[in-house]
Amino acid sequence: MPRGIPNAKRDESALRYTSFHVPLALNPKHVGSTYLKSDSQTHWSRNILRAHRSRIAVDEAGTSTPAEQARRGSKVVVIHPGSRFLRIGRASDVTPLTIPNVIARKQTPPVSAPTYVQGVSRPKEDRQRATPSTTAPSGDEYGVNVASDDPFDAKVAAITVSLRDRMRFYKLRVTPNAGTIATAFNEQFKPEIIPEMNDPYRVDWITSTDEPYLVGEKALRVADPEQMGYVIRWPIYGGNFNTRDYPSKQMIYNDIEAIFRDALLQKGIEPSAYKEYSVVLIIPDYYDRLYVEALVKILIIDMGFKQFCAQQESLAATYGAGISNACVVDMGAVKTSIACVDDGLVVADTRMVLSMGGNDITEFLYVLFEKIGFPYRDIDLARSYDWNVIEDLKARLCTLAEGDVALNLYDFSVRRPGEPTEKYGLRAYDEIILSPMCLFEPRVIEFERKRAGMRFLTRAPDMAEEMVEQSSDKFTERYTQAMLISTQHLFPVLVPAVSIEPVPLLTTPVAQTPATEGQSLAVTPVPASTSATAPVTPVGEDTLADKKEAKDEDVEMADAAAPTAETSATSNSGADDAKSRSSSKPADPAASTTSTKAADAPVEIIDVDELESKPATTPTPAGQPQAQHPVAPPTLIPIGYRAFNLDVSFEASKLPLDVAIFNSARAAGGDEKIRKYLQAVLVVGGTALVPGMAHALESSADHPAPKDVDPRALAWKGGAVLGKMDGVGDLWVAPADWEVFGMRALKERCFFLT
Repeated sequence: MPRGIPNAKRDESALRYTSFHVPLALNPKHVGSTYLKSDSQTHWSRNILRAHRSRIAVDEAGTSTPAEQARRGSKVVVIHPGSRFLRIGRASDVTPLTIPNVIARKQTPPVSAPTYVQGVSRPKEDRQRATPSTTAPSGDEYGVNVASDDPFDAKVAAITVSLRDRMRFYKLRVTPNAGTIATAFNEQFKPEIIPEMNDPYRVDWITSTDEPYLVGEKALRVADPEQMGYVIRWPIYGGNFNTRDYPSKQMIYNDIEAIFRDALLQKGIEPSAYKEYSVVLIIPDYYDRLYVEALVKILIIDMGFKQFCAQQESLAATYGAGISNACVVDMGAVKTSIACVDDGLVVADTRMVLSMGGNDITEFLYVLFEKIGFPYRDIDLARSYDWNVIEDLKARLCTLAEGDVALNLYDFSVRRPGEPTEKYGLRAYDEIILSPMCLFEPRVIEFERKRAGMRFLTRAPDMAEEMVEQSSDKFTERYTQAMLISTQHLFPVLVPAVSIEPVPLLTTPVAQTPATEGQSLAVTPVPASTSATAPVTPVGEDTLADKKEAKDEDVEMADAAAPTAETSATSNSGADDAKSRSSSKPADPAASTTSTKAADAPVEIIDVDELESKPATTPTPAGQPQAQHPVAPPTLIPIGYRAFNLDVSFEASKLPLDVAIFNSARAAGGDEKIRKYLQAVLVVGGTALVPGMAHALESSADHPAPKDVDPRALAWKGGAVLGKMDGVGDLWVAPADWEVFGMRALKERCFFLT
């Protein structure tokens, strides 16, 4: 055998994809070829060279106009789809075209009536209208009492207590009996009729049409969708497809394509010119691969655009704001996404998605208005014009500044199809600040109900793509470190058994419950008949206060030193062996007494810090000297996350907004990075327009959106900046590249995606 060639070793590892023996790679010393040894020989470099040659040929032929050559970004379309609005336009435009991301499609009768999925808790039926949730105790203007045993009133009272504490801190007075005064005014108010000729904002309702579908504002102006045979749907919900309202995903794709085409027509881009335009697609920070893949297929294959690239929302927001490091909080209609950007790259482990947004504020405001006798009684949030009434009140009234809380008089107008405009008066007190506070006190939001009916997108498995694109640890790829930090209290952490020979074994095994904070552990004695491998259940919220009170109590080391503390991997045979060993020893009255007490003992908290500093003591029979045995301090054994059936991303989406921002910064690294990101919080999105939002986040150096840029369009503006940069030529993915590589092309070209 020639020198320098290593011997091929036999591979004895199991679980291989094939039994064919793969030889070792050739020694580069003996290879004379230069194939794929430089970047110029890759597929992408050859595409760039080919495009450059075609551009030179076009310039020499003189077919391109000087205006197209001078105006940068005129052939780049930036698309930012959202749950409520679609922002689309050329990269050279100052502002995008913003239309509601909704479509009304003609359907054969019968057409079902529109329904609204309630995402906020509701009071009991007998307390839904003109019934206060809280009362003020006599003698304390800042005190709050729950008005009834309704769980909804208790939730509202908890938010009100937080508001009263802030008002006490700022020395703001509380108006006594404000709820009663507002209810009495609203109940007796009669609307004022405004003639159509005196209403400058009258709506031109669509009462009859033969169009197969209507997009945007036209879809919301359909007078009676049920009678006219139209079904109104929102195809995107919370950074993914709205699978609740669609029977098939192909219908979602068709509606999204129809919305895109109609919006581009409004911008003057005909379908025949799609092949001349490139697309910059703004995608969520924590994106679904199937969602991005479906959007790319719509743009590249179905619509026939020239090329595309993708950019995440947080990175686009920093481009639009002109900063390189920030903790971006994108507050949309359905979700709130949080991510830290470090020098033009989204830190993957800091991404979080909260399942609450502006729609929850709108719905909670409606519920609170109903509690004080909302004068417009015939309101239904499933109707678009009624939803717009509450949306208008939210935009004009809601605030997070405690100084704006006062018993004021407001007015609003109701415009319904076929009826004259009605002008109402409304008196409200702290409802205008309690509704946006639900982002910081999300106890009133029903997260389970909001995701009811949603289906996950699936596809046929592609073995080659699974091998190339996905890592071996699918769990860590699916969840970020910020999500794991936010849900670590739901996973148990067990202590290994510490064996001490002179101590008699206890016959009562202990079942362990997960730790809730720091390194403390909860150990619950159970009867001896219970198996040591009983499933571990997460600790509920009701036990948290009990654990904190019991943490300072003394710990009996007899329970801690018992070798019956088993990990989740221990089998039933191990428990039987422990029983046989304990039965072979003579009975000890002290041991039996200890086991009897352990069976009836309450939940105890073992603090590992105390175990390390406190000397171990073991029970001994009376009259015998106590033997000193060195005991090694127990160490924590974290159990694998995938062993528990827990949706980490869903549980992490329930966090309050301020806690989620801090956990996102924690996932970035040490104290210096935490301070760096918390001192540069970039708040964007439509919900960021609520007055006092930056102050409520309690960040000393917030970076709001630039004054001349709408925070709702800041992410689109960042995509337009990317589309006009010189380096964007290295990021384009052509249809031929997508056909060959698929999602792998997006990962290799758009290298800043995480």
